[in-house]
Amino acid sequence: MKTKSDSKVYKMLSGLIENKWRIALKGILSGIIAGLLVVLYRLVIEYGTETASDTYAFLRGHPFMILPWILIIAAAGLFIAWLTKIEPMAAGSGIPQVEGQLIYGLRIRWYTVLAVRFIAGTLSSIFGLSLGREGPSIQIGASGGQALAKRISKNKLEENYLITGGAAAGLSAAFNAPLSGIVFALEEVHRSFSGIVLITATTAALTADVISKYFFGLKPVLSFAATPQLPKSLYIWLIPLGIISGIIGVLLNKALLGFQTAYNKLPWFIRPCIALLIALPCGLFLPQVLGGGLNLVKLAQTADSGIFILLVYLGIKFLFTCASFGSGTPGGIFMPILSVGALSGSLLGLAAVRFGLLQEGYIADFAICAMAGALAGSVKAPVTSILLTAEMTGSLVHLAPVAACAFIALFISDILKVTPIYESLLERIMKKNGEAVKNDKLGGLIEIPVEFGSSVSGKCICEVEWPQGVLIVGIHRGDNDIVPGGNTRINPGDYLTVMTSECTYNDISTNLRNLCHNNH
Repeated sequence: MKTKSDSKVYKMLSGLIENKWRIALKGILSGIIAGLLVVLYRLVIEYGTETASDTYAFLRGHPFMILPWILIIAAAGLFIAWLTKIEPMAAGSGIPQVEGQLIYGLRIRWYTVLAVRFIAGTLSSIFGLSLGREGPSIQIGASGGQALAKRISKNKLEENYLITGGAAAGLSAAFNAPLSGIVFALEEVHRSFSGIVLITATTAALTADVISKYFFGLKPVLSFAATPQLPKSLYIWLIPLGIISGIIGVLLNKALLGFQTAYNKLPWFIRPCIALLIALPCGLFLPQVLGGGLNLVKLAQTADSGIFILLVYLGIKFLFTCASFGSGTPGGIFMPILSVGALSGSLLGLAAVRFGLLQEGYIADFAICAMAGALAGSVKAPVTSILLTAEMTGSLVHLAPVAACAFIALFISDILKVTPIYESLLERIMKKNGEAVKNDKLGGLIEIPVEFGSSVSGKCICEVEWPQGVLIVGIHRGDNDIVPGGNTRINPGDYLTVMTSECTYNDISTNLRNLCHNNH
């Protein structure tokens, strides 16, 4: 016989099940907001990058203006430093902040994040810093989803769905890559598979993609010329290509964190000034390294410049990216990593051509594969790396070699025991800010997947020592939704709906993940 309490729980669960289609509609709304915000961000960043090219061209013809430009650099650097001081959650990439918001309950003020992202991002692009738009776009999309959630979501769980959808929409609109946005939301941001998360991310990402294509057209972000399909006889080259691109990803991780550590020893207000000052000689003598690196990817495709010039571009872009990102200036690293990877693949291909081991037409294939390898070795999200490379180049014919290269690079990264770059950055954010950035909201709903081999897998609910203040109110198993009792057995692959009352969302989320995830 059902008690009054059981009836309330069942009614709530029924509402959650019916929410599947309501959340899809809300995902579309999140995609519209995130898509429009990211389109605007792309427009201002592209304008800033064009302005940087024109400015440095002017300075090369009028060297007497360099000194006044240095004074402008100082003023802009101090202003960017002040912006990131008042809103530290808008510094750097933005992806670790979104992950921390969803996983650890970081407190994010979406309105100040948006303001700082747009203002500081525009300034950094005008000076040509080696930063990408993808990380900021993901956080901008997530902030748009959060703003919507504050208006229409009924609980913390639904708010997280809309934030995840906004993040997926952000990547989708940034690169015209909806599939990558969906997979990134599951593989990297949410770090688990959920049917409702998938619905929200899919509707948001596809909606944002439509909006992005309306403004920027159907052309892929990286318009590679028609490249021949890599023949099976050349697949042996994927081994050294995966190893080299994996090492590049590992070195980037180490260098990015190392530069950030070095910058942290300096006063906070001069860090962006140093990065902007480093951009000056780069813009004057090697303008191709400015911005995210689209020009370098196109250069790597043909490798017309020769081995020595490509080596110079690779070294300068590598160091310039680390100097730009380490300063804490708002900006992403996806595109710079892809450009460094493309240059390394092009170098290997060009060297093989010089020794008569490869036809010149396959250099572009090497560049494409190494892009995915470098990203997989650094971010350690291989499926996202593979799909993003395919969507950005507009071709699926290279899917098998790209996937092979990405997983070889991931293997190298794992052998070298490298922590994913965004996980390392998130740990630093948590360590630096501590309790000050945690969400202190009490109560709410949490959905958590049960992994095979976790400590709760195979046990009855009554046999688990749950954290204080939680109640397991629902289990989603396949197509069935169960209102559990104490003797209900928890199976691998179940999704637990947890009601919290006494502890903070952050503490509950962390403790539940430790119980339900396989940490071995």
